[in-house]
Amino acid sequence: MKLVLTGAAGRLGSYLREPLAAMADELVSSDIVESLGKLYPGEAYVRADLADLDAILELVNGADMIVHFGAIGDEAPFDSILGPNIIGAYNIWEAAFQKGVRRVVYASSIHAVGMHSRTECIGTDVPHRPDTFYGLAKCFSEDLARLYWDKRQVESVCMRILSCAQVTSARALGSWLSYDDLIHLVERSIDTPVTGFTVVYGVSNNDRSPVDNSAASYLGYRPKDNAEKYAESILAQSEIASLDDPGSLCHGGPFASIELGNSGLATMNIVDDTKKS
Repeated sequence: MKLVLTGAAGRLGSYLREPLAAMADELVSSDIVESLGKLYPGEAYVRADLADLDAILELVNGADMIVHFGAIGDEAPFDSILGPNIIGAYNIWEAAFQKGVRRVVYASSIHAVGMHSRTECIGTDVPHRPDTFYGLAKCFSEDLARLYWDKRQVESVCMRILSCAQVTSARALGSWLSYDDLIHLVERSIDTPVTGFTVVYGVSNNDRSPVDNSAASYLGYRPKDNAEKYAESILAQSEIASLDDPGSLCHGGPFASIELGNSGLATMNIVDDTKKS
């Protein structure tokens, strides 16, 4: 099996490279950086711009599946989002179709539905309700994935990741996705025999999880980690949530509060623990 991983230089991509290299006969990792440094056995690196269709066609040639994590991973002005996140998504699915790739495993986001109320335990079938241009691009990509399944039989698993980072906030007690559970979810998205078009939430087995994954249970995703072990210390240092702040009331958290085009990550305490090969 030949896999292609985009966004390999990113924080989440860095945790996927080694397990995907072990899972595949051949792994082609890609990003726009000059080099990833040391490669794992069976891994090759190809520099490619997602907005360049010819480059993506060459990148995915001969691949069985694409694990698509490449994009701007934060809110930004629409013109910045357009190339890598929207045109780039089109290029991935169009290249998958042209080159006979069976499936795209896609890093979607809770921000595609981020303006839904946190008092709703939302399923995978809730209407899109993006909180940012970044979330809007995720909506586009999910709809693109459905279109390419309905019209061109390219399978997709769209993983709406909630927050895959160290637990540093009260929101993360429900939204946390551990790196081990991320890897497990990607593996199940690859080795499930048939997926068609599937949406699944990327979240660990948290007591306070605000989403329902039952509709995608056939993937065999059974997360093991639970953020509740951090609850006592996190809640002891957390301020009382403001009922006037959309970031406290909506699934998208801080992304629901920021002005369009402004960084959401800048308002969050995200620890950069990118894995080094």
